[in-house]
Formats: sequence, structure tokens, C-alpha cells
Amino acid sequence: MSRPSTFVPPVCARAGVLGTDRGEFAVLDAWPGEGPGRGTALLLPGYTGSKEDFVALLEPISAAGYRCVAVDGRGQYETPGPDDPEAYAQQELALDVLAQAAAAGASGRVHLLGHSLGGQIARAAVLLDARPFRSLTLMSSGPARISPSQRSRVELLSGALQTMEMAEVWAAIQALEPPEETDTDHNAPDLRARWLRHNPAQLIATGAQLAGEPDRVDELARVPLPMHVLSGDHDETWPVPLIDEMAVRLGAHRTVVAGADHSPNTDRPGPTASALVEFWTGADTRASR
Repeated sequence: MSRPSTFVPPVCARAGVLGTDRGEFAVLDAWPGEGPGRGTALLLPGYTGSKEDFVALLEPISAAGYRCVAVDGRGQYETPGPDDPEAYAQQELALDVLAQAAAAGASGRVHLLGHSLGGQIARAAVLLDARPFRSLTLMSSGPARISPSQRSRVELLSGALQTMEMAEVWAAIQALEPPEETDTDHNAPDLRARWLRHNPAQLIATGAQLAGEPDRVDELARVPLPMHVLSGDHDETWPVPLIDEMAVRLGAHRTVVAGADHSPNTDRPGPTASALVEFWTGADTRASR
């Protein structure tokens, strides 16, 4: 899971609710300090994650002139969701994203970014309707299902979620984590609180999606939208060479963030924010010609 350094948003951002025609979603909304701004970015978190995974990106990106709306999807952390697993079918989540883009972008199009699972949901949204978007960034999100080792972990987790309480599952997860990770988590209470507020039906349904996602890269490559593939230089969820190959197939701009693993947004937020702003600026410049 992503481990944000803090759950406290920067002064440029406010915690609130984004109202859409598909319900309300908890967000962190960061606005540029001065002027009209250069555009809006909609940020989708990954599996077991939340909007707080983007906290370290909000200040540098908003300082560069972009409004950032980081969102909890249905059943994630502070956005409630039903107990019916069918409510978390990928198409339902993609329709949520289209509604979020309409609400966040008002009359303009938004730059869409999805991290990991969020990337696959973002891809599904673009394939349903690319018109609300200025660009698509897939961050640490691969072409199809996750690696065999990660599938095993997700399947183990899903099995536990069907027989155990969320607090019991959290305790089991912590027992399996390397000591150096658990010992240095000063925000462990926040991570636990986030976990406890996830809907287990959402985790089970989206875990199954990660384990069985088909390759839709060729379909996505036919969408006339600027695309960006960003990852760390190491990733166990999708091997980096596989992500490299996907970028080539998409004809996408490619960024590899040195020293980052599966979550460049928390591992190396400075270089990650710079790469995003550079890509969005280029996409906006090309669109205005």
C-alpha cells in the first residue's frame, strides 16, 4: 500500500466533498495561489489507498498553476459505498470518474491520473468517453493483470476479508510486514484508521479486477489523447520492462522516477510532481495550437 508521509493536507488544499450526479465523493482540493490557473487534474488512488496518497504532490503542482482534485472512490476511506460487490464493477467505477471529471472540470476538460488500480479505472473511463479529458497519466499501472506474486497476495487478502473483521485483517497484515516498515510508520494510526473505513466489498471486487484485468492497451492506443506512463525504476506489481513496453504500444510519453518503487507519489514526490507538470504543460500547449 502507499504510505503517505502525512495525512494532513498542505495549506493550499482543503478537505471537502465533490458533488456529482452519481453521488458525493470525499476529496482533497488544492487550488493555485494566484491567477486563473492553468487547468485541473483529477487524481485517482490505487488499491487500499486514498486521496491522501497524493498529499505530497498537491503543493508543488498547485504552485505550478494546476488545481488538483484527489478523490476517494466509492467505498474508499472517506467515501461511503454499499456492501454489494456488484456496485464496484469496473464500469460502475469508470462512470463515477466521468461524473467526477464533469463536476471538477466544470466547462473545461481535466487531466486524468490514475495510480495502480486507479490507472486501470482511469483507462476504463477514457475508453467509455475520452471527451472530458485533456490527457491521461497511468502511474505505476500496467497493461493487464498484476504479477503472479501480487495476485497471490491479493487472493490471500480477499479470502481473509470474507471471513475476518477489518481490524483482524489489519493486524494480520502488520504481522507480515517487514519490521523496518512498521517501525518507521509515524502515521500508523492514520493508516489503520484508513484501512478500517474501507468497505471490504470494494477491496474484494477491485482485488478481483487487478487479478484478472485483460490487456486493453491496443484499444486505448486508438484514443486520440495525450498519454503519459510514469513509474518508479522498480516495481513488483507490474515489472518495469512490462510498463516500458506498454508505453511504446501507447506511443506515450515515458517517465521513470529514479529511486522510486510502486508509489512515486510518496517515494519521490518532488521529481514526480515536476514530471507531471511538464507533461501537462506540453499537452496544453499542443492543444492550444
